[in-house]
Amino acid sequence: MIRLFCLSAFSLVISTGLFSKSNVVVFLTDDKGWGDLSLNGNTNLSPPHIESLGKEGASFDRFYVCPVCSPTRAEFLTGRHHVRSGVYSTSAGGERMDLDETTIADLFQKAGYATGAFGKWHNGMQYPYHPLGRGFDYFYGFCSGHWGHYYDALMERNGKLEQGKGFCVDDFTTEAMSFIERSVKKDEPFFVYIPYNTPHSPMQVPDRWWNKFKDKKLEDMMRNRNPKKEDRLHLLAALAMCENIDWNVGRLLKKLDQLEASDDTIVAFFHDNGPNGNRWNGDMEGRKGSTEEGGTRSPLLIKWPKGIKAGTKVMQIASVRDLLPTLCELAGVEDKPDKPLDGKSLKPLLLGDEKGWKPRTLVSTWKGKLGVREPRFRLGYKGRLFDMEQDPGQRVDVSKKFPKVVERLNKRKDFFQSKVLDKVGEDNRPFVIGHPGVSWTQIPARDGIAHGEIKRSNKFPNCSHFLNWKNEEDSISWDVEVGKSGKYEVELWYTSRKKDLGAVIELSMNGKSVVATITKPNDPPLVGMKEDRSPRNESYYKDFRPMKMGNIELVKGKGELKLRALKIPGEQAIEFRLLMLQRKG
Repeated sequence: MIRLFCLSAFSLVISTGLFSKSNVVVFLTDDKGWGDLSLNGNTNLSPPHIESLGKEGASFDRFYVCPVCSPTRAEFLTGRHHVRSGVYSTSAGGERMDLDETTIADLFQKAGYATGAFGKWHNGMQYPYHPLGRGFDYFYGFCSGHWGHYYDALMERNGKLEQGKGFCVDDFTTEAMSFIERSVKKDEPFFVYIPYNTPHSPMQVPDRWWNKFKDKKLEDMMRNRNPKKEDRLHLLAALAMCENIDWNVGRLLKKLDQLEASDDTIVAFFHDNGPNGNRWNGDMEGRKGSTEEGGTRSPLLIKWPKGIKAGTKVMQIASVRDLLPTLCELAGVEDKPDKPLDGKSLKPLLLGDEKGWKPRTLVSTWKGKLGVREPRFRLGYKGRLFDMEQDPGQRVDVSKKFPKVVERLNKRKDFFQSKVLDKVGEDNRPFVIGHPGVSWTQIPARDGIAHGEIKRSNKFPNCSHFLNWKNEEDSISWDVEVGKSGKYEVELWYTSRKKDLGAVIELSMNGKSVVATITKPNDPPLVGMKEDRSPRNESYYKDFRPMKMGNIELVKGKGELKLRALKIPGEQAIEFRLLMLQRKG
């Protein structure tokens, strides 16, 4: 049960509008599990700053997200189930929210807030899918699903590419702190979204935290329910990355204190899915990618000294979809999205007012698998029923004991299938070039289609590049739509060995083209191996460099953007990472 407390003072200030411009900071981590906090029983690590949010505010015991990254981010941003918003994948365009969706940043921006996002976006790269097109005034980070290198990495600042400073999580936090400080000096309320990209692989973390864990033995630590599946180096690196996150959360909280903004800032913290490895997670079934408990349960901690009583415990089921209506209501943002929300405000639970709160039933889905969770029971994707009060590890199927529960949850599952999933059609959204709202566009290898013998550097498209470009008949293409006619300057990000110089590259669309010859070598080594604490599955990183190809005339409308080599004098044309297009005039 929730701890009840007196509501009179809080109700008074809400009704008088004194908190109508309360600030908001939202932390979202990537691939942390429910078990990666000591407050949930994990003795392997100590994150005091994160956990202070729950001790000084509210902690949710049964808060649920999606099995993977992009869907969770979309649900937080829209307050709606991710498939309703057009998000069905984590790459190649399937991570984008439909343009008729209203985001939480849209609402806060309209209410007069300075809005900023710092970190891993993962909900679309090209404007208007870009953060600057979804309600954010300022963006620093990267839009892809993962990044190949975490030190001094290539970052984007409001559409322009630049080299980051130091370890990326530290960098994102520093940028967020600077944004907050500028907002306070301008006397502007702020909404700050910090989607960190760790402990997602590659498993890179500064020595300060790695040295704390590197020599620990698994036998001395809490173990996964399937200890034979544990990867020692991956596990230790993940824990070290979790403590680096905690240090950065502490830095930002300290900054709020220094700016005297802590009392009237709502700070929320949660994860995007289950853990990315087999490590201790409260004996729950499943990990990242699973619709079971271990893949979807996340901590949710919310601190607001002027509104939420310290030590509030919420045991009811809640969802990431609830955060949009909750944060808007707490902050006094009155505008609402045009489309109906799947989430509901958690304000009554945060204030200890359970009267009238109805039990929830949540459906999670990923890659054709559906899971249904209600307060006591969970229906797994294989049709097995589990009593989560008696069997939180989902070890005993009780479907025969509770046939009416199975029938009820199957009806909920069928309803979701017919009313939500079956209405999701094929994705016919092209990638947007030159939207009237901005002059720049990134076109990455991630979103391209290779033809012929050209290969992707890794089976995971995010942060990949194209190689093995040996034939003039081969090409790379994108299904695009030009938003505004005009002359566009083309920048090609490439590598080329000295012996391969002289390749002639053409970019074309709808009868217009620009041609350039590769004259300067750029043959950097693959990097990341030295920094990885555990072997990776994704692409290693190369220091791709830009070359200006010239200008191409593009006409508003749809078509195929194609990159091909007219001449390959050496063994291969180039290795390709990215196109940057800048509309002139």
